[in-house]
Amino acid sequence: MYALVLAGGKGERLRPLTDTLPKPMVPLGGKPILEHQVEWLKQAGVTDVVFLVGYLWQTVQDHFQDGRRFGICAHYNVEESPLGRGGAIRQGMSLVPEDEESVLVLNGDIITAEPPATVLGHYQRKKVARADHLATIMVVPMVSPYGLVAIGPQDEVVSFREKAELPYWINAGIYLFDRQIATELPETGDHETETFPRLARAGRMSAVRSRAFWRSVDSFKDLREAEEHITASGRGQGRPAPRH
Repeated sequence: MYALVLAGGKGERLRPLTDTLPKPMVPLGGKPILEHQVEWLKQAGVTDVVFLVGYLWQTVQDHFQDGRRFGICAHYNVEESPLGRGGAIRQGMSLVPEDEESVLVLNGDIITAEPPATVLGHYQRKKVARADHLATIMVVPMVSPYGLVAIGPQDEVVSFREKAELPYWINAGIYLFDRQIATELPETGDHETETFPRLARAGRMSAVRSRAFWRSVDSFKDLREAEEHITASGRGQGRPAPRH
């Protein structure tokens, strides 16, 4: 099975770490975020990973090389000019053999405890139910970044809630695509704003809900929380993530 990983992010909010590394190569538990992702992908039976790279892409290639040391075959698709995430995925699809019917796709800054089998199983059930189903996306609860205040009928403060789960779901950046989705992706642009709304209107995509640990590592706070998860799960090694 093949996987595509969007690994060209600059990660401005993680500077100065990202002055010399693309965001997905920032260390987490002594290993780059991408290395944790490769371990996760291998649980799904992924044998080949296509890294969709751009900014400082040589650091990704220097680390993974041909991938054998990590139990995969590594491929690299270098974005010479900005294509947007949808364009990068479409271009990366050209490296996937035609006999591969489905492809896992990840944003390169995601850490999750949800087993990939959950996404795979959901996709397969939907594909059986509807042959033209093209995409399953993982979604996670939206959590308020602010403390919520509960107020009574007389304007009295009743309670406070930190990190409250809101009644909404957000895109977790983890997808399983039918390879036929390639023609639906933009040559340049974002799949989330161009392709997904069109597929949703046609009823050709589904969502699998996850309440397992999930972080998109966009800031030093995210990095610390992901570090704590990695340490608690015993997956980390080496030095901890930098404090800021």
